[in-house]
Amino acid sequence: MRSIFIDTLAKAQAQEELNKDDLKVLLSADGEEASLLFKHADAVREKYLGKEVHLRGIIELTNYCKQNCHYCGLRRGNEQLSRYRLTYREILTTAEQAVALGYKTLVLQGGEDSYFSARDIYELVKEIKKMDVAVTLSLGEHDFDTYKLWREAGSDRYLIKHETADPHLYEHLRPGKRLKQRLQCQSWLKELGYELGSGCMVGLPGQTLDTLAEDLLLLKKMDVDMAGIGPFIPHPQTPLASAQQGTLEMTLKMVALARIIMPLVHLPATTALGTIHPEGREKALQAGANVVMPNVSPSEYRALYQIYPNKICIRDEPVHCRSCITGKIKALGRVVSTTRGHSPKGGITR
Repeated sequence: MRSIFIDTLAKAQAQEELNKDDLKVLLSADGEEASLLFKHADAVREKYLGKEVHLRGIIELTNYCKQNCHYCGLRRGNEQLSRYRLTYREILTTAEQAVALGYKTLVLQGGEDSYFSARDIYELVKEIKKMDVAVTLSLGEHDFDTYKLWREAGSDRYLIKHETADPHLYEHLRPGKRLKQRLQCQSWLKELGYELGSGCMVGLPGQTLDTLAEDLLLLKKMDVDMAGIGPFIPHPQTPLASAQQGTLEMTLKMVALARIIMPLVHLPATTALGTIHPEGREKALQAGANVVMPNVSPSEYRALYQIYPNKICIRDEPVHCRSCITGKIKALGRVVSTTRGHSPKGGITR
């Protein structure tokens, strides 16, 4: 088996295209083999993207959601969750504070909450763009005209993860939804000129190596600009409460392979990785990742944005988070970027 791994890794090092079987071989690596995979992914990151780590400040607008996804603590069926919505003024004040701390990209994220109209988000984006930052939206599925309106307001990027490339597993995890609907949204976003962010969870019940390999191939096919890959963490108020958690090593292998097959993609070292392991984010940065997305939301709301439980840093003030993550990045011999971190593939330059 080791010779198969070595031959497949050599294929990756020669920058040959990896097929599904190749990806499955590399995903099966462990111990020393996994270390070799991470080392190569880190070298690819260094070659194509250098030492810069881009920080994206996340503002969690609302924990209301009309969807009922089996894996998410924000699901509408979770009646034990105290709900909140930030006010217009709270959002803008939070954005101003994040900009003052040096963030060049702000991410407006929330559950699919119909309380915020398309025009509300339009006005928010217009105001935040006056602060001379890039704006990423992560607000779920909408129609073409809504995405178009938000693009006209100045939105630069949109993050909408496909979660799993297995259509049957997708339908099971997201009742009433179809993977093709998700991919249609991604196609519209690409058509409108957004930088597209997608991604998947690692360790979902029913997931296989075939599924994970398909996740990577789908990300490449969609030509994403960012790929958020994090471990599945079961939430106690969901149907998957008793499911097994995704592992650090398999998630790191997925991050590494994403870097290898998509050298120019932005890859976050996710907060979920930092939640399941005290050095999870640092390990991801050493396995191909080049982005960190600290939470800059008001501290009184952070514990209520419970996609998964026990999230790290929920009691830290934004200034502390900024200082802490900067220190971790520098300790790895990396540098915090001072740019907006647009896609190196040559997208928008706003």
